[in-house]
Amino acid sequence: MEQKLSGDEFDALELLRRGAKSVRANACVGRNAKRLAGLKLVKVDRGEMAALTDKGMEVLFLRRCVNALRELSADPATKLDADVATFLMRKSHIAERAEGGFEVTARGRESLADIDRE
Repeated sequence: MEQKLSGDEFDALELLRRGAKSVRANACVGRNAKRLAGLKLVKVDRGEMAALTDKGMEVLFLRRCVNALRELSADPATKLDADVATFLMRKSHIAERAEGGFEVTARGRESLADIDRE
């Protein structure tokens, strides 16, 4: 992702994902709608209706994956959503443990280090 998003902008995206329909109905979405629309993460029509774009959904999914890697590296007993676990396993960032759950692989730790460096 070329642009860094603030926590408030991520919160606005998450609110839209969960179903906030109007920019005016939520101050968080309203504050960030213009920038998020400029980044093509949100689409706002003339009626002040806001919707996530495919790119916005992708950004939220990748954030969930990064957060899952961080949580898993801190606590191997962390439960992961099925879609996140499938994606991270396909990318070889996590592996199943014999006793159940997942562990972060060397590749996953390298990716986290790269993300933290940025």
